[in-house]
Amino acid sequence: MAARADRQVSHRSFVSYIDKSREYYSASGFDQPYCWAAFDEVPFSPHTKPLAECNVAVVTTTFLHHHDSAHGAPATGKQVYAHPVADVPDRMFTSDLSWDKQATHTDDTESFLPLKALQQLADNGTIGSLNHRFFGVPTEYSQRKTGLDADQIATWCAQDGVDIALLVPL
Repeated sequence: MAARADRQVSHRSFVSYIDKSREYYSASGFDQPYCWAAFDEVPFSPHTKPLAECNVAVVTTTFLHHHDSAHGAPATGKQVYAHPVADVPDRMFTSDLSWDKQATHTDDTESFLPLKALQQLADNGTIGSLNHRFFGVPTEYSQRKTGLDADQIATWCAQDGVDIALLVPL
């Protein structure tokens, strides 16, 4: 891309997450730079079914709030999970995840777990249905664990006849 005539472009105008991650790992003393996951094949395919006929499921990276996650302590025993949409939690455990806690909050569960909005879309016929359960993949920083969790979510989606999995990371 050519530089605009009225200014000289000497630096990127965006933050390169990959470069920043490599610099962080290097500055932290790691011998090898971070190795990004890469896949020769991906399981995505174009949709052949109208959206108004699709069963839509939500996948979140937040964790169900429970007794040992009080006061911001890390929740123990985090595992991939399925939870009934009919029993939407009032809040989720998010305090151990990386997000700007000074600038925002996670008090509005619907902002990252949009089950009510999707149910309204199902009610007005925009989507076929909201799946009877949503899925959680608590944030793990392991490619191996992420792959195993993805396999479990795919199995549950197949069991439920999910056509679209809406990924809503925090």
